Amino acid sequence: MLSRKVASNALSSESSLARPINHSGGKTMFKLKSRSLSLILMLMMVVILSACASSDTTSNSGASATDTAPSSESNSSSETDASSEFSGTLKVQLIGSFSLDDKTDPVTGVTSKGVHVLKEEFEKRYPGVTVEFVLMGWDNYNEKTQTMLQSNAADVYQLPGIATFAEQGLLEPLQPFIEEDSFDLDVYLNGQIDGWRAMGPEDEQPEIYGLPFIGDARVLVYDKKLFDDWGVEYLSEEPTMEEILEKAKKMTGTNPETGEQNYGITFKGSDAADSVMNINESLGGQWGTGFLWKDMQVEFDTPTMIQAAEMMVEANQYAPEGTLVNQGSEDFFTEDNNVAINLRVPPGFINSLETFGTQDRYQATLLFENTDKGMGGMFAGSPFAIGESSTNHELAWEWLKFSSSDFFQKYMWEERRTESMPVIKAAKDWESVKAIPQMDVILKQMGQLWAPRYPYRAGQPRYILSENIELILLGEITPEEGLTSAQEEAEKWLSSQQ
Repeated sequence: MLSRKVASNALSSESSLARPINHSGGKTMFKLKSRSLSLILMLMMVVILSACASSDTTSNSGASATDTAPSSESNSSSETDASSEFSGTLKVQLIGSFSLDDKTDPVTGVTSKGVHVLKEEFEKRYPGVTVEFVLMGWDNYNEKTQTMLQSNAADVYQLPGIATFAEQGLLEPLQPFIEEDSFDLDVYLNGQIDGWRAMGPEDEQPEIYGLPFIGDARVLVYDKKLFDDWGVEYLSEEPTMEEILEKAKKMTGTNPETGEQNYGITFKGSDAADSVMNINESLGGQWGTGFLWKDMQVEFDTPTMIQAAEMMVEANQYAPEGTLVNQGSEDFFTEDNNVAINLRVPPGFINSLETFGTQDRYQATLLFENTDKGMGGMFAGSPFAIGESSTNHELAWEWLKFSSSDFFQKYMWEERRTESMPVIKAAKDWESVKAIPQMDVILKQMGQLWAPRYPYRAGQPRYILSENIELILLGEITPEEGLTSAQEEAEKWLSSQQ
């Protein structure tokens, strides 16, 4: 509008100044007015060009999630405008061993930087904003989070149990923000967005209520030295449970090289139900169908689940005594290890290998997957979500985008590696990631976990299945009896949620 108005005024001025006047000295007047006209036109052109340039500069609050904070020397007007739109306090809840200040591990002597690093960076990008963290441990975190969501105690929440809260209508759906900013979800590893999908009370299918910021997975890990001692071929990159049982059996007994007792396999007793489910997937099974309790149907007593439980019973025969109470394989990852295969290992094991200097001795392989669906293994980690009760949705969304940036993800990788793996594809090209030979397997595994996350684990069916698998492994009931019982108990509980 400004340029149109200036142009119109210029035409009007030109017609009045350029018209010759019929009186003495007319030639001189025309010459003076022509010079004035030239000067005015030049000034107006400057104004017009300035107005056009100004109108072409727009604010873009939906900048790429990997953008870094603008430097004082090269601030673009769009970045400045975007950050200046926001002010006030943003409250972010975090769960686990997070600390605001730096902490030094008393055992390793390694100092890790506190989340003040994230606070300072975000406040640098958004000068009018103050970040406050609400830090809590894992004890009763679901109950505490429920209270916080209902009382608007924070704006952004870490929600590993996101399905429960979305179903109650306590979370803000993210699709409108994603579309408005044209936010590129392809920055994340495959499956990471789908893994955290959930359903609100009005949804007809799982929708996006959270963006991942903590990556996690489980992988198989084996001791190459023990395989060499026994003359057994290493595990394939994607082994079957049949292959594992065959090789575990061969390596249970007296080590022919060292004369020491060896065991073919170990697993975490408290994770046994998840192992059974994962084996079930490799046999073509699945956990069930539906998402909300009222629509859910579990498949705990299928033939493939029974077969998977029978395989775990056999695996237990090749494991150290005490495996069911998470004992007997404490030396795994060290030079004194006497167990060949570990069935489910969290990715933080790479730190143990570094500590013990055994990176060359141990190798990771992928979990089992349902070949028809191309997925397998429990989806894990944590997403960030926005509380529906928050009065600061737009600023909270900026934090969620910030969590996908290289800056944020590198902080998690460098300072929180014991509990977090990167969730963005760019991490594959980080030199610090490429330097760890196990990371390619871990990141690949993260990209093929079952998504959306098993919804039955958000309620009582999780514990019903675990208790019955434990009884099966203790030999108190048969696999068929235990899984029939698990199915009946889970169906009864689900019917009570209608």
